[in-house]
Amino acid sequence: MPRIGIVAALEREVAPLVRKWRVRTVEHDGRRYQLFENGEAALICGGMGAEAARRATEAIIREALPAVILSVGFVGALDPALKVGEVFEPRTVINAGDGVRTDTGCGHGTLVSFSAVAGRAQKEKLRGAYSAAAVDMEAAAVAQGAELRGVRFGALKVVSDEAGFAMPMEDFIASDGRFCLTYFAVHVATRPWLWGTTIALARNSARASRVLCVALEEYLSRATKALAV
Repeated sequence: MPRIGIVAALEREVAPLVRKWRVRTVEHDGRRYQLFENGEAALICGGMGAEAARRATEAIIREALPAVILSVGFVGALDPALKVGEVFEPRTVINAGDGVRTDTGCGHGTLVSFSAVAGRAQKEKLRGAYSAAAVDMEAAAVAQGAELRGVRFGALKVVSDEAGFAMPMEDFIASDGRFCLTYFAVHVATRPWLWGTTIALARNSARASRVLCVALEEYLSRATKALAV
């Protein structure tokens, strides 16, 4: 059985990594997931947000019985020094909703999980409130799900938007965590002032995905050797 469980939000974040992995469909709590597997690793893309991440964590623990759960994906920078494409492995993950902190046991800095896509103003507030370097929507929920099941937790993230970047996508996340690409595209198409930002977001996301997948391959290589000892 796989010993490293990976939870991502969207498949586009990890597509270069899982392209040649085995894939099967599993069902958990009334929802179907694509479960990607390769050697010691299993990966599920659960959707955006805490609830989607919680369900995906439960699903991969049930299906793969991992020894460790890793939350992976894109983060927004809160620290202006962090640039697009930088790998961020946080030592501390904080749930902005309830203040619960999780120590990953490795890495550096703090990641805060927030309930929505954070724009520039919200990023400033989060940095001031938590002294965090980056923000995402899922890591804290994955951490709490892993702790509930007695599974070790870690996080490996890549910056997709810098501290001053204005995110144009906060209103296009469905209740199940899916990103509504069609509605977003229609919205942007009729608002020319968003075209430049959207193009930059796509370019940054593609770069972040490539970097993340390289970092994950290196992580899995190290982790597999450690688990074999």
